Amino acid sequence: MRAEERRHIPVVLSVEEVRRVIALMSGASQLAVKLLYGSGSCDSEAVRLRVKDVDFEMKQIVVRSGKGSKDRVTPFADSLATGRREHLERVRETHRSDLEGGFGAVYLPGALERRDPNATKEWGWQCVFPAQGILTDPRSGKRRWHHID
Repeated sequence: MRAEERRHIPVVLSVEEVRRVIALMSGASQLAVKLLYGSGSCDSEAVRLRVKDVDFEMKQIVVRSGKGSKDRVTPFADSLATGRREHLERVRETHRSDLEGGFGAVYLPGALERRDPNATKEWGWQCVFPAQGILTDPRSGKRRWHHID
């Protein structure tokens, strides 16, 4: 005889509860959570987001290899556009500075780096939400940027 399955009712925050949680946050973390909430993305989709996947003109984000390993397009709120632009400008400045210092490479998915070795330093492939610092890639042993954890 099999054990009886437990059914868990998911906890869903009210709009006001979400606002209060977001108000307690700041910086890139707050922007990431607003993006998650506003676009219906899950946390892994937001942290893996690349610069090339954000389209300000169309106000949309391309989520690659999302649920079910499928790509999809999701809108983002007008209210996030300014904060996201400012955040990306700070990330771009860090990227420029790193390139001048001989760094600036980012971890790439799959075999992309073998097909296009220069892609690791291209602006479009940089993470929208990079980690606090440069990390060692466990596959190659190279020091490079990765997304936040």
